[in-house]
Amino acid sequence: MEWCISEEFVPLMLVVSGPEKYKLVASLVQAAEMLTVGWPIDDGDEYLMAIRACRAALHGEIPADDARAALIRAADEAGISVITAVH
Repeated sequence: MEWCISEEFVPLMLVVSGPEKYKLVASLVQAAEMLTVGWPIDDGDEYLMAIRACRAALHGEIPADDARAALIRAADEAGISVITAVH
């Protein structure tokens, strides 16, 4: 299986509960890990779309920016604040 490890993913910070209040997500792999391991809900529509988008981006089927946008929508759905940097 060929993974697309893209440098075009613009990092973002998620503000979550727990001992590590801030989680840096700087890659598609980290986004997928956050969604599958550290996400507070696992049945929201935006959550499911973000999982699919990360998978598609990792396989090079969609741009990393699309997966990042899906992650942000899933965070909003889950009540997770997102800190982004514009450059």
